[in-house]
Amino acid sequence: MQSVVIRFIVIALVSGEFCIAFGAASAAEPKNEMVTLNAKPEPIAIDPARSAVIVVDMENDFAAKGGMFDRAGVDVSGAQKAIGPTAKVLAAARQAGLKIVYLKMGYRPDLSDLGATDSVNRTRHLKFGVGQKIQTPDGRESRLLIRDTWDTDIVPELKPQASDIVIYKTRFSGFYQTDLDATLKKFGIKYLIVTGVTTSICVESTVRDAMFRDYLCVMLRDCMSEPIGHDLPRTNHDASLLNAEVLLGWVSDSDQFINALAANASQAAP
Repeated sequence: MQSVVIRFIVIALVSGEFCIAFGAASAAEPKNEMVTLNAKPEPIAIDPARSAVIVVDMENDFAAKGGMFDRAGVDVSGAQKAIGPTAKVLAAARQAGLKIVYLKMGYRPDLSDLGATDSVNRTRHLKFGVGQKIQTPDGRESRLLIRDTWDTDIVPELKPQASDIVIYKTRFSGFYQTDLDATLKKFGIKYLIVTGVTTSICVESTVRDAMFRDYLCVMLRDCMSEPIGHDLPRTNHDASLLNAEVLLGWVSDSDQFINALAANASQAAP
C-alpha cells in the first residue's frame, strides 16, 4: 500500500512540474500578431513573422539610364518612379522584421544558361543585346544582363543589406530552376509582398508560380511598372493587377502596407 501511495506522489510531482514547465514555455512563446492590409478584392490579414518582401529585377539594366532597356529605347521612367515607394516599403519591412528577397535576372558570361539555340528566351533576349560589352554611365566596362556586373546590380536606392537574400534567375519567373521556393520554406514564409519590374512579365510570372505553390501574394501597384502597352487606354500594368485582384492574389499599395505595419507597431507598444 505504501509503495502505491509513493508512486502516486511521484506521478503527481512529475505531472505538476511538467505542467509548470509547459505553461512557462507557452507563456514565453511570442504570439503571432496578424496585420490587416487594405487591398483588393478585400483586406488580407498577414503574419509579419511569415512574410517576405520580394523585389523583382530592380536592377540597372531594367531601371537605370544607360541600362539594357534604356539603350534599347524602352522608357524606364515608370521603373524609376517605383523606386521611391519601394524604398519606403523596404525600410518599413526591415523595421518590422520581415525578410527581404531580391530576384535578379542575370546570365553566366558564356550565356550557357540563356536557353537552347532556338528557345524564345534566348532569341528574344539576344535582340536586346544580352552579353554585349558596354560602358557604364560612370565609365566602367560592363556587359548587358551578365551576372556580377553593373548591369545586374540592384539600383543604388534599393541596395540589398547584409541580412537580405539575393537570388539570380534566368527566366521571367523567380521560381524557375532557382532555390527561391526552398528558401521561403526554410524561413516559414507564407505571405509575399511583391514589388518590382516589369508588372506583366517577371512580376506576374513570379506571382503566378507563387500562387501555384500556395503562397499568398500582395502586389503593391505603385512599387512596380510595365513599359509594354503603357500608351494604351488600359495598360498591361493594369491588366496584370486585375488578374491578381480577380484570381492570383491581392493588390494594394505602399501607403497601405506601411500604415498597416505602423498601426500594428503602435498597438504592440507598451
